[in-house]
Amino acid sequence: MPGAVRCNALEWLALSPHHRGMKLTLTLTALFAAVAVHAASQSAPPPGQKLTLASQAIGGYTAIQRDLLEAAELMPEADYLFKPTPETRPFGQLISHVALTQFRTCSLLQGGQNPKAAEKEETPRSKAVLIALLKESATFCNPHVTAMTDEGMLQLVKVGPVEGARGGMLVGLSVHGNEVYGTIAVYLRLKGIVPPTTARQTPAQTK
Repeated sequence: MPGAVRCNALEWLALSPHHRGMKLTLTLTALFAAVAVHAASQSAPPPGQKLTLASQAIGGYTAIQRDLLEAAELMPEADYLFKPTPETRPFGQLISHVALTQFRTCSLLQGGQNPKAAEKEETPRSKAVLIALLKESATFCNPHVTAMTDEGMLQLVKVGPVEGARGGMLVGLSVHGNEVYGTIAVYLRLKGIVPPTTARQTPAQTK
């Protein structure tokens, strides 16, 4: 599926060092690009403010949560079953995909059980249920994300039979969310809807 990450935490750690390094480079590039775009749309930070690795990663996560939610709210209920081609996911499944992925990743950050482990993304759900699921996933993730520090990003947590850096999981949340949002934006455009990130720009820039 274009625009949707297929590599979860276990698959990431199973990659060879060479391929993991390549994917990490692309991931970090995408993250900092997303943070830069978000920052450009906001007022300038106060002089002397320190943009640490953790604060930038948290900012990227916070920005994509807003984008995803606003996009989910924009699409009409009747178009939640829309998919551009027979091989692609319907719009509603993109929302469940990103929400359930966030539950899975943040359960690893928490070191506990995934409360949605039994749920399947392809299960039919209404727009209201999907938006509630997306909000619930953000609520579940937020305490573990916003408390992240530069030191905490280097800490290792159990990921199946191996261990992974907490910071890698935080970066993964943002990058995965941005990739899914990129797909969502195409679905919105095909329905004649301006994506929220474009709509927030000045009228002269918005097309």
